[in-house]
Amino acid sequence: MWRRPFNGGWRTSATGATPRRSPSRTCRRTRGTAPSRSSHRRERNGSPLTVWEVPEPLAVDEVRLDEETVTTLRRHGRPDAPLRLVLSHGNGLAIDAYYPFWSLLEDEFDLIVYDVRNHGWNAVGEQTNHNIPAMIHDHDVLAGTIAERYGDKPTVGVFHSLTTIVAILSFSEPYSGLVLFDPPFCKPAASEAEFDDAADRATALTRRRAPHFRSEEEFSDLLRYSPVYARVLPGVRELVASTTLRKAEDGEGRELRCPREFEAQVSEYVRSFAPLLDLSLLSCPTKVIGADPTLPYAYLPSFDLKSIRNVDYDFIADSTHFLQLEKPAECVAMLRAFLAQTGLLRASNQRRAQWSCKGGV
Repeated sequence: MWRRPFNGGWRTSATGATPRRSPSRTCRRTRGTAPSRSSHRRERNGSPLTVWEVPEPLAVDEVRLDEETVTTLRRHGRPDAPLRLVLSHGNGLAIDAYYPFWSLLEDEFDLIVYDVRNHGWNAVGEQTNHNIPAMIHDHDVLAGTIAERYGDKPTVGVFHSLTTIVAILSFSEPYSGLVLFDPPFCKPAASEAEFDDAADRATALTRRRAPHFRSEEEFSDLLRYSPVYARVLPGVRELVASTTLRKAEDGEGRELRCPREFEAQVSEYVRSFAPLLDLSLLSCPTKVIGADPTLPYAYLPSFDLKSIRNVDYDFIADSTHFLQLEKPAECVAMLRAFLAQTGLLRASNQRRAQWSCKGGV
């Protein structure tokens, strides 16, 4: 049975909930125009605050994944760009929360962003269907739909944490390349116990998290005390609050878009799938960009993978698990270097130059 997005036709931006149209099959702005990045300063309790505003998508498409699940694809950036990036997020989050990162890609690439089932723009379904095998199925359906609805072109998957597992274990091969941010690799032997202990702690913390908040401000203030958010850019905690909370069903306050029980259920079983992550099974060029392995970790351990053969690995110095929200410019620079190294960026620039000579944008 089809159900409307749980937010009842409201879309949350970095400044709070603003009315929007209920997503139609496709709604577009002028093709070939990328919205400018938007962040500004305002005051809160007498102190300056950076506010990130996620622009309206160029297109919105709903994709049925099964009888009860619909996921919303959104298009940003440059639809006429010859290279497409598909982006998704980590457990319990929303891809709009990563806007400080992917906003730096809008002027150059065709961007398709989406939330994992029961996250972000999507309705909340049955908890029994909230698992990694279902997410792998969803990923494969979405990959095929993206090519069908937006056209077939070279495509690079850009994923973080949970969705790196999904991309690696996918049964499809839709990508010309993959960029995986801080995937939860588990090194064998002595590191297994450390990884399992960290996963258990993360799961326990998630289950103890409050499910209800008086306001987005209360939630963002709580994030200031979380080690995971200690290094993020100004305004990111507020952006996370606005993109991961919704109006509570009882009409009082805000609640998590991805219920804590759902997030904990996935977190609990990450360690079962982590040993299965074998990059040698991937047929496309793949880049792993990790958190700084020399720093104390606040989520799961980060390992220096340079000693592992067949892994194109780098890490962002002085970053932790949310490296894209801590050092987005450095993450984008490393992503672009990989695309240039594999020839994907060079081919993209050549095709854009050819299109410009022919009168294209």
